Order: sequence, then structure tokens, then C-alpha cells
Amino acid sequence: MAQINITLNQDEILQLMSNDREGAFKKLLQESLNSFMKAESTEQLNAKPYERTEERMDSRNGFRERNLNTRIGTITLKVPRHRNSSFETLIFDEYTRSEAALIASMMEMVVNGVSTAKVGKVVETLCGTSFSKSTVSNICKELDKSVNEFLASPITGEYPFLTVDATYFKVREERKIISKALMVAYAVNRMGIREVIGFGVYPKESKESWKDFFLTLKNRGLSGVKMITSDAHEGIQYAISQIFPEVPWQRCQVHFTRNIIDKVPKKYQEGLRTELREMFSSDTLEQARNRRDEILQDYRGIAEKAMECLENGFESAMTVMIFSENTRKALRTSNHIERLNRELKRRSNVIGIFPNSESLLRLMGSVILERNDVLKERARRIFYQPTYEEIIRNSDKLRLIAMEQRQMLAA
Repeated sequence: MAQINITLNQDEILQLMSNDREGAFKKLLQESLNSFMKAESTEQLNAKPYERTEERMDSRNGFRERNLNTRIGTITLKVPRHRNSSFETLIFDEYTRSEAALIASMMEMVVNGVSTAKVGKVVETLCGTSFSKSTVSNICKELDKSVNEFLASPITGEYPFLTVDATYFKVREERKIISKALMVAYAVNRMGIREVIGFGVYPKESKESWKDFFLTLKNRGLSGVKMITSDAHEGIQYAISQIFPEVPWQRCQVHFTRNIIDKVPKKYQEGLRTELREMFSSDTLEQARNRRDEILQDYRGIAEKAMECLENGFESAMTVMIFSENTRKALRTSNHIERLNRELKRRSNVIGIFPNSESLLRLMGSVILERNDVLKERARRIFYQPTYEEIIRNSDKLRLIAMEQRQMLAA
């Protein structure tokens, strides 16, 4: 990407801030995005302004103005024009989906009893403009279409690693405010690239709801799964045993550490956390078991329940030890899905209570799809072909671990 230059200098920024803070942020965003599009234009043309090179693809043809509705108001951008080809930018597509989802959900509140004046004020504050009912209806239809198409699309190719989690949102239902679970599934394909492959809204995290969620993924074509990472929710463990009985479970080591530490007197927590980190970083499973035994001996008299938790959950938290060190680091926790959950919460804070489950799925689904587009564009690989070959070589060992876990669950 060509270098992006912001044209406002420090004196101009300070002057804007002193007179009109909101206007200053709008101006900064406007200048930043204009500079970004200029950089995109340079990259597409293979030439800077007035530069003459053999690699030049086309020539510039001025600008056209286009409004962009953002959370800090409407800004007018200068979109570059090319003489013989169209200029392409990601800016409007990336903003449109999440902002439109927000607007649609806000406007649904009117239908469900929130005053029009209050909602209108929030929408104008967030997006800098107001919208007619027909516009909102069209926005909802487009967003629903995108979300529903994604959830109905077949899952093709193999995904050896799956991570699942759920987070809760407040929804109004039958004149009551209840919490509903949004379940999300991240997966890593055989090329080592991570992406979201599914999500859904459920009344709660139960054995049956997790089973239904896994079954939905399987019916869409999810295959080649070698390991599933999650927290220790019993519904997830049950669903894995029912839908993917030959796939072992990796208990998230971060969640596991929290479960242990929460049962320890505060003055011992930091020391134990360090020792658990050393245990998880052991070179071999045998070394990890020896370190576990030392921890059990040192802390059993101080925190008996914590040590029971460590002893009972240790093996399921060490499934990744079957892989090489670099592969373990990428697969031993569900941190990446927790980061997504935090982003979902941040986006939902402005709404507070969703008017219905459809609105929750529409808005959060749109944010997830937006995030997924970013992941695909970056295409960051967490492993390469040699690691995939290692995974295949260990398939029998993984199935054996899965069988042992099923027996433990049944017991």
C-alpha cells in the first residue's frame, strides 16, 4: 500500500480542538479517509500524481464527492476518478454494513415502544442523518439477506481446528428483558487461515442448543475437524461427544487458569499463575505432568478446591501437547474468539437492549461478517503445510484421545 499522508498539521488540529471538538474529529476522519483513497488510487494506477512510468495503468480524472454516514456524523469525501477504469475502495463497503445494521436495529425500537424522538436523536448522533421508514426497511432486507446467505452457504474444504464460544446480549421478548446466547464458531482451514464459519442466537447455553449449533455446522458441510477448543461448558463437551465423537476437546488454557486461580487466596494467585504458565509451556507432556504434581503438592493444603480443579481438568487442557510447540501456541486458547466477543459487546453498547432476536442476529451477524472480511483480506496463516502434514500423521492419536474423553464424560 502506498504511504498515507494526513494533510492537517499540528496547529490546525489544535485550533479545531479548541473551537469544536466534535467537528475536529469529523475533520480528522475526513482527511484520513481522503488520504487513504488517494493512496489506494496510487496503488491501482501504479503511479503517483504527475508521475510518468512504464508501469502506469491509467490516469487520474479529478474527484467526485460522496457522503459517508459515520458514528460522529456525516462527512463528505473526495473519491478519486480514473479516466479509463473505475476506482475501487473498501471504505464505503466496510462502513455501510455495520452502520446500516446499527441504524436498522435502532429504528426497530420505535416499533417496539421506544419513543421516536429518543431513537431519532440517537440515530442522528451516531450517524449524522435521519432515515425514512422505507429506507430502514430496505436496509433490514439487505442485511438479512447477507446474514442469511452466509448462514445457509455450504462449508467447503477441510477445517482441522474449530473454536467455539458464546456471549450474552439482552433482548426484549414478550414484554420481558432476557439474556440470549450468541454462539460463534471460528475455524482454521488446511492452509492455516482462520475464519468465522458460523453463528446463531439461542435462548441459552444448554446441551441441546450446543448440539443443535454443531449439527448446523455439520449439515452445512463442516468436515476434517481434528480438534475443538473451548471453555469447559458441559453443553459443549456433550455436543462434541454427540456430533463429532472422534474429535478430541482442547480445554482453553486461559479459561482453565482462571477457573483455578479464582479458588485460591488472593496473596497466592500471582505465584500460582506463574507456575501454571510454566506448566503449560513444558516441552513434553511428561514434563507438564511432573510440574503439575509439584504444584499439587505445594498448594493442596492452601487451596484444596483449586487443586481438585487442576487435577480433574489437566488432561483435557493438554490435548495440544500432541503437536509441535509453534502449533500449540496458536491452538491452546480461545483468545481470538474472546476478542471478537469484546468487539461485539462494544458495538452493542449503544443499543443496550435489542428489540428482538432477529435484530440481535442482524446487527451482530453484520459485525461478524465485517470482521470475517478483514480476516480473509489479511489471510494470516497460523501454520503451513508441514504442520498440516503433522496433523494428519497424528490423526489416530487424536481419535484415541477423543475416545478416552468420551469415556471420562460418561463416567
